[in-house]
Amino acid sequence: MTDLSGLSREELEEMAEAGREIRTCQRVLAKTGDTVVGELVRGHGTLYEWHHYPPGDVYDAEYHAQYYYHCHPEEERLPGEHGHFHTFLRPHGMPDGLRPAPLPDLESPPNDNDALSHLIGIAMDVTGQPVRLFTTNRWVTGETWYAAGDVVRMLDCFIIDHARPSWPANRWITALMRLFRPQIVTLLHERDAAVGRWGAERPDSYVYEDRELEVASQAAISVEEQMAAIDLALYGVRRRRPILPEPPSFVGIP
Repeated sequence: MTDLSGLSREELEEMAEAGREIRTCQRVLAKTGDTVVGELVRGHGTLYEWHHYPPGDVYDAEYHAQYYYHCHPEEERLPGEHGHFHTFLRPHGMPDGLRPAPLPDLESPPNDNDALSHLIGIAMDVTGQPVRLFTTNRWVTGETWYAAGDVVRMLDCFIIDHARPSWPANRWITALMRLFRPQIVTLLHERDAAVGRWGAERPDSYVYEDRELEVASQAAISVEEQMAAIDLALYGVRRRRPILPEPPSFVGIP
């Protein structure tokens, strides 16, 4: 279980509230045999590998947060995983004073809101539950690279606060970023450390475009276990019942 003893009570209570939000979103979806992933791919016919769902991504024009879901070919997936979310923040939604890392190939895009940062990837299993967080090398998403400490400052700015294409899916992914914030912070710093090591060991390769380095850091996650760890840190007790309902037997992801 994740050790959350170093967090303040305020931080733990914010995470607990996020967990309750996730539980509510998944509960109302499960009542009709739906999942967060199913909400995004519904109505788009055949699920194609590499395609973004929904087409055009989900983008909140007030907070400049963005995400999409997609699947890799089955042979490239980890056992039991279906696909994953990629989450981003664009410059107009970032805290003041943040600038891209001064890499040798840094270029200013034509639109100053296009220098977006990838925040975290969220892998989903075949029942529509989150099972893994991961960070990626720059080439994977075509992002603009920001140092880990700056990306950490962006995390609380990720808010999707509108109803399309799915109100529960948007609320769910916003809350997930809060519930697992400690793990995401750790993974971002591990990302920079991994990229630094890779570059040092391969001086003839430009690490940010090196196709051999795709996933820079990753960690398994469980909403139930995270909520149990929060209860333990807050109250000295471990939750005895699952935080999430079992999905009905007819739940499936198209």
